[in-house]
Amino acid sequence: MPAIPTSPSPTAPRPQRLAVIGAGWAGLAAAVAACQRGMAVTVWEAARTPGGRARSVAVRSPTGAALTLDNGQHILIGAYRDSLALMRTVGADPARCLQRLPLDLRDTRNHGLALPALPRWWPAAWQGVAGAIGIARARGWPLAERWALLRTLAAWQRAGFRCAPQASVAQLCQRLPARLVQQLIEPLCTAALNTPIEHASAEVFLRVLQESFDGGPGSADLLLPTVPLGALLAEPACDWLRRHGAQVRLGERVTHLARATNAAHASAAPRWLVEGETFDALIIATPAPEAARLLHSLTQTGGEADATAHDAATATQAALAWARTAQALQHEPIGTVYLQAQTPDGRPLPAQALAQAKTQVNAPERAPLLARPMLASSLGGAEAPAQFIFDRQRLSGDAGVVAWVASTLRLDKPALERAICQQALHEMAQPHLLAPGLGPLRWQALATIVEKRATFACTTGLQRPPPTLPHPAWQGLALCGDYVQGPYPATLEGAVRSGQQAIAALAPDA
Repeated sequence: MPAIPTSPSPTAPRPQRLAVIGAGWAGLAAAVAACQRGMAVTVWEAARTPGGRARSVAVRSPTGAALTLDNGQHILIGAYRDSLALMRTVGADPARCLQRLPLDLRDTRNHGLALPALPRWWPAAWQGVAGAIGIARARGWPLAERWALLRTLAAWQRAGFRCAPQASVAQLCQRLPARLVQQLIEPLCTAALNTPIEHASAEVFLRVLQESFDGGPGSADLLLPTVPLGALLAEPACDWLRRHGAQVRLGERVTHLARATNAAHASAAPRWLVEGETFDALIIATPAPEAARLLHSLTQTGGEADATAHDAATATQAALAWARTAQALQHEPIGTVYLQAQTPDGRPLPAQALAQAKTQVNAPERAPLLARPMLASSLGGAEAPAQFIFDRQRLSGDAGVVAWVASTLRLDKPALERAICQQALHEMAQPHLLAPGLGPLRWQALATIVEKRATFACTTGLQRPPPTLPHPAWQGLALCGDYVQGPYPATLEGAVRSGQQAIAALAPDA
């Protein structure tokens, strides 16, 4: 696909009224940026809950109790600077909503990489020293393997974290020992790209490593949510938008969308009709299939009374080309199984084991269930599908709850739940994994949530749709989402940057 301009014509007027369709992180980032530039913003969201794939969900426990959990366990990292800045803008203080930890990918046997905590004064130029220390201290890796990893990381850095565009992560790491690939590369690739290493783009993988390990102190830190995902950004952002005069319409799916070119002035920029209301600019911030549907519907609505047949045809071709690219994206699922800790005879844990689980965020008194907030699994294969385990009691105050996350999922929901219950039975039998004072535990399935289209498959040579369309008929239209052309995989940071860049394309001089 040819290069697409990301900004409108220099003569285009600055939009005053903006419609945003979609209240995920990309759409909300765009809406906040638009309000900051003085635009009048209206946001539509088909779901009753904002946040897209990072939202809170209401579920029922096996006993019928109402619970608020997340539709998946998300990890942020210190390099997500735009996401953290947006959180601060809307009043969600990252220091209150996230627990910051040095990168720790150790598994349930305590094997693997854990970076040391660095002081605030640590120079950015010495960031690589932390990685070297972590590798030198790593348990379970013989000296020769650790040395091979150091040499490989140094070679990637000397190459500017660049490689052949068609290379896969497996090809990139083919000279590394198999143990390192299994215990380090695969967990990193799964967490960052949610794509098997045999198909995952090495180019994007290296870019993530560069942002994390070459981005200054704290860039590689793990940031684990300590509040429900809705409270992390989506709900505060909606409140902020309303306070700044925007309209946020939750539970309202856009069904009527059209262009409305001013027939009296052929050179006038197109205007947009959304549910009968007129807007100067439009941002489509929905998942790729819905964005393709909306864009396809716009090609059926005219708005070209003063255009030649050729112009109308080329405008339609540009839109349909975008839709085809979006529809060609493959997606990967993510499953999260929430397990409830019980005594070996099936009773609830005693009160002291759950003490102060619901205390204030980041309170040191919050009782942990596990030895660390996040553990990597030391097992693998279809019988042990979860790669990461999160102590929800310690992190978000969900008493007695642990989240098991399975990326690149190949099981259906019932099979996933059964497999993870068995995985927990085997892995959690190790006493050192539990917090001090906790004896053997039994685990009951509390809720299982599968996002079938959680992320796009970040494969080699992937073609992603552009943020704007190269035809005057589409002036004033931008599209955003973590799947739109950009340097990042399907991450929250990629979504935020995409939304902000959409506004910059519509109003570059604002």
